[in-house]
Amino acid sequence: MELMEQHVISYDVEKDLLPLVLSNCQYSLERGHETISEYDLPRIQQQILTRFLQGKPLITRAGIPTLVNMQERDYETIFKTVHGKVPQTALSRLIWNSVSRQLDSYSEVCEALKIVELLLGYLSMTGGDPKMKLVTYLQEILKMDQNINQHILKAFGKCHLRHCVCLWQVLSSLRSEKMLQLKREPFSGYPAEYQVPLTEENKTELKGFMSRGNMDQWLLEMHEFLLLCLGRLRATEDYNPSWSLKEAVSAYMDRKEVEVPTYVKENLSEKVKLSQIIETWKYTITAKQELMNE
Repeated sequence: MELMEQHVISYDVEKDLLPLVLSNCQYSLERGHETISEYDLPRIQQQILTRFLQGKPLITRAGIPTLVNMQERDYETIFKTVHGKVPQTALSRLIWNSVSRQLDSYSEVCEALKIVELLLGYLSMTGGDPKMKLVTYLQEILKMDQNINQHILKAFGKCHLRHCVCLWQVLSSLRSEKMLQLKREPFSGYPAEYQVPLTEENKTELKGFMSRGNMDQWLLEMHEFLLLCLGRLRATEDYNPSWSLKEAVSAYMDRKEVEVPTYVKENLSEKVKLSQIIETWKYTITAKQELMNE
């Protein structure tokens, strides 16, 4: 099998390793003595694991393994390819809300998501004009408009090709949210190691965290990480459930070169573990919906 980028560990000593090491170094100065440096080696080791090694398949004598991904498609690579061919931007809050509001049924959300997944497949191969309207691409390039629910086309009305990756994030999360509302399990079949219940202390801390910033983008990234990385075979070998949730998701965002929100860095407790990611996402989404309904 051909060696792919996903199999390779890439880093720059000056830009990646030194800042990581120095951020975990404490200096002390004693009178008449030299400066003493103390390194937090366990934390350095964990950060190296989460930032550079997590998600990489193990290469054995039998060869280089294939990556097993959601629906047997490597969306992480597809997204990266699309970004390279069709520069992507986030949806505005206005468009995001409009799409979520108009696609109010589970079946519509699923249909819309399938369309976006099809679009991403085409864009990863052919590229496209980021400024082209998504509906125009469906109608004039793919000739699909006759086969698509007009209500969905209307929901896509203000979206452009530059929004496709973010639209996938929004719709996939919305699908999981709709499943929760229907009392269905969005993460059926995921390892039990990632479904550890939250403690009352965790819930109190999460409520405080929610009050300190807009969590929407963070929730999207957490959900994407959950879908694309933790549903894989042997996920627990690549993503240790004992890692902190904040560090694991932040490392995933770093890998995508997406900035981690400051309020997450400052306010999300390290006590919430990756083992609790599914219950954390569910709890936060449910709490957010309850606040909106008040």
